[in-house]
Amino acid sequence: MDHGGKLALPEALVAVAAVGFECEYDDETDDVVGCDFGIYEDFEPAERTAWWYRLWTANEEVDGSEFRFFGTSDAGDYTGFWLVRGAVPIERQPVVYLGSEGQRGVVARDLADLLWLFAAGYGPSEAVEGVDESWTPQPDARLRAIAERYAPGREGSPQQILAAAAAEFPHFSEFIDAQCR
Repeated sequence: MDHGGKLALPEALVAVAAVGFECEYDDETDDVVGCDFGIYEDFEPAERTAWWYRLWTANEEVDGSEFRFFGTSDAGDYTGFWLVRGAVPIERQPVVYLGSEGQRGVVARDLADLLWLFAAGYGPSEAVEGVDESWTPQPDARLRAIAERYAPGREGSPQQILAAAAAEFPHFSEFIDAQCR
């Protein structure tokens, strides 16, 4: 939806943004608790996406127009929809992650799966990059309520969600590699 030249996020992402995410370090155990992720107020403008994607790929001939980015981490990772399913609504497009150091992956088959990852305490980087023994997911009842409202009947474990996304979009990394110089 367009609001004054800005592309508005789906209602479910607005609800998630209102709850937010927290990432903390436990000083006693040195464990990481929570996830580092923030959702924008609107989709990132196309000009900004093109600028960033050209830097990220080192390719001036690409513009990232196949993506609608909606969030980032403090490290500068990008998360958004990959518009690969044709004319289906954006909420039904896969969600992808592009890390600041070249990491990439499909996080979820669609927004519904992403909401359940959030409810389980996973952010995009934790989903794609994996976690080590020092990281502890922090399921959030507020995010679970959002998933139940906007994606009823779609609950799955993070492992099931990630496996389904990888199975449906096995060539995402190759797609990205073809655009990098």
